[in-house]
Amino acid sequence: MNETAHCRTELVAVVLGLDACAAKEPQLRVLTTGEGDGFPSGPLQAGQTSLQRSLRHWVENLTGFRLGHTEQLYTFADAEDEFGNRAVRISYMALARSSAETSSWQSVYAYFPWEDRRAERSQEILAHLVGHMKRWVSDDEKRLGRSSVAFGLDGHEWNDELVLDRYELLWEAGLLPEAGKGEERKTDQPAGFFGHPMKHDHRRILATALSRIRARIRYTPAVFDFLPECFTLLQLQQAMEALAGCRMHKQNFRRLVQHQSLVEETDLFDPSGQGRPARLYRFCKASSQNCYLAGAKLPLPPLT
Repeated sequence: MNETAHCRTELVAVVLGLDACAAKEPQLRVLTTGEGDGFPSGPLQAGQTSLQRSLRHWVENLTGFRLGHTEQLYTFADAEDEFGNRAVRISYMALARSSAETSSWQSVYAYFPWEDRRAERSQEILAHLVGHMKRWVSDDEKRLGRSSVAFGLDGHEWNDELVLDRYELLWEAGLLPEAGKGEERKTDQPAGFFGHPMKHDHRRILATALSRIRARIRYTPAVFDFLPECFTLLQLQQAMEALAGCRMHKQNFRRLVQHQSLVEETDLFDPSGQGRPARLYRFCKASSQNCYLAGAKLPLPPLT
């Protein structure tokens, strides 16, 4: 290795927030830098005894938001460049109660349009992606097995937690700009069909964060970190849908919430909706150890 080669270590923050002011329903957003192609990041400073505490302080000063749950994701390492240099990125996921209405906050599903199964367009996108994947798989049984599980094919159900698996398969197949291959990527698809690219390995880091938060909302009360102190049951349901990327069965969802005593009524009502004002609730922390809300998902149309 070249004697001048070195390894650069930096912290990368994936800050997720919910845009509750969207015209129709809340959107999951992420704080970005540049042209939406990167995340807040900075070099690891000597003497930082607690990386998580340092990151929280740094991001809160940067954004002005008080962060909720914060956790480390993974450590990623770029391949060596021509000089033998490597970049090691220690990534963290942080949750915010809201996202500002600025260009710095981008829709998470702009990077993974196939992951938002609430949108009709996602079914069209997935149909095309699956077609490309089948050609890439060919007669390779290992590829076939991985693709079937990741994309819910051949009798497998769609697992919303497998965001990173799907991204890595699409990357391996050369369908994403970051892969640098381009042989199989079709140029006649609409802009954004394969999602907005990001620099370095930042989109892979985001895929990891989306996989992680979708796993957490299944059995932990992480969804409440995105909501204001008081909220309606509809707002809670829509927050879950935005995070999971799929619809919930309204009656079953409310039954699950109330059966587990996850919320408690307040004396307040939300006057912003049409018709009769909806009652506001607050999160009941005493019941936070027993949380299971994923069982209310509606079935998704099969992929072929």
